[in-house]
Amino acid sequence: MIPHLAGTPVLETARLTLRAPGAQDWEAWRGFALSDRARFVRAPDISGALAWRAMGHMIGHWVLRGFGSFVYCLKGTDRAIGHAGPWFPATWPEREIGWTVWDPEAEGKGYAFEAARATIAHAFGPLGWDTAVSYIDQENARSIALAERLGARPDPDARPNEPGLLVFRHPRPENPA
Repeated sequence: MIPHLAGTPVLETARLTLRAPGAQDWEAWRGFALSDRARFVRAPDISGALAWRAMGHMIGHWVLRGFGSFVYCLKGTDRAIGHAGPWFPATWPEREIGWTVWDPEAEGKGYAFEAARATIAHAFGPLGWDTAVSYIDQENARSIALAERLGARPDPDARPNEPGLLVFRHPRPENPA
């Protein structure tokens, strides 16, 4: 039996199921984290050991904060293709909505947009957030385009969580979940 986090919400969109991360997601996360595709979201010299710690951070965030990033899968499957959602490590200036696409075959199909939109509604709805940002590397054109598609705009007055990142502020959805 694969261990999982009990009592965490499950979100659904037209094509995706979003759930808390679990042990079954390790290989998909590891493949992404160790690839060049993750260059904007991890240290350039990441090892398998650090990827393992990052996975633990992702799972532990749910326990420490009561919310966290959701792993998203195509409906009817349990194969992780990415993650999206609320994120607020202890040292960050603001609560964030983040996203990644782990599976290269899932790129360019709108899954990250669909997952991020659902998690934004969750953050502003059940979690009760009144604001959210996304911290994006200034070289990550695809992520910047996605933030803009989600309605987020650069906030030059906001403080980034790391040097070299832009801060995009998300508008409150009209009807959060």
